Amino acid sequence: MIEANGLTKVYGAKTAVAGASFTVRAGQVTGFLGPNGAGKSTTMRMIMGLDRPTSGSVTVNGLPYVRHKAPLREVGALLDAKAVHTSRSAYNHLLAMAATHGIPRSRVHEVIEMTGLEAVARKKAGGFSLGMGQRLGIAAALLGDPRTLILDEPVNGLDPEGVVWVRNLVRYLAGQGRTVFLSSHLMSEMAQTADHLIVIGRGRVIADAPMQDIITGRGQERTKVRTDEPVRLTQLLAGRGASVAHRESDLLEVSGLDPRAIAGTALENQIMVYELTPLVASLEEAYMELTKDDVEYHSLPAAEAAK
Repeated sequence: MIEANGLTKVYGAKTAVAGASFTVRAGQVTGFLGPNGAGKSTTMRMIMGLDRPTSGSVTVNGLPYVRHKAPLREVGALLDAKAVHTSRSAYNHLLAMAATHGIPRSRVHEVIEMTGLEAVARKKAGGFSLGMGQRLGIAAALLGDPRTLILDEPVNGLDPEGVVWVRNLVRYLAGQGRTVFLSSHLMSEMAQTADHLIVIGRGRVIADAPMQDIITGRGQERTKVRTDEPVRLTQLLAGRGASVAHRESDLLEVSGLDPRAIAGTALENQIMVYELTPLVASLEEAYMELTKDDVEYHSLPAAEAAK
């Protein structure tokens, strides 16, 4: 379990994290989301004892990270896959880490096999591709068979097979009762992986809830409707307070009324409807709505950027 209480980090005039309080519980995958500059990396560094909080506190499995006598056995982390001795082989990198905690050589072989590094284990880590570097970072995080796992962008650079492997791995570990804290910018992947979400913006926690609650709580109910009388049905639905967008000549997207009310309105007015499909809100839509006021770095629209 990870517990943060009033966690704050100030760099000069910049407040990177502002009073963040949250709990990452065992037995589930907790996703950590936020725009660039929101404070995600700083928060993870404070959890791992790499940055000292200006105020507040954070514990992992009941203690600050620096007070654990065998931290690799408590917490496995991937914060920067490039943080390896580039002249060392993957095998020797893991072996050196294992030696600091009395971890047997057999465990080094286990994590190499688990992460698909057998073919390159004796090669220098400095020559690894981005994806192989990520696999080595995950192997290092798993080395001590820790109770808590913290992974920052673990699927970065991985091929589709690797992405699915990470997804299955973290869900398996959570199913064993471990704590899994995971950040990613890939909304589609987070939607398939996480059970719970913590969303941070401008250093503050702006959402902390189960995945489904965040999606349903932020996404307005929408329904796809096909009819041979789109104009008349639009007028009738608008009269009942709905918002209607025309997608095709016979296709409407209706917000603000549930499918039963839409069907009832069509039936009462003898309008034929030949498709009525509820549209499920996506995590991306919910996330964009949540963070719309907390994005620090804005990109230009594509047309404007191309000028």
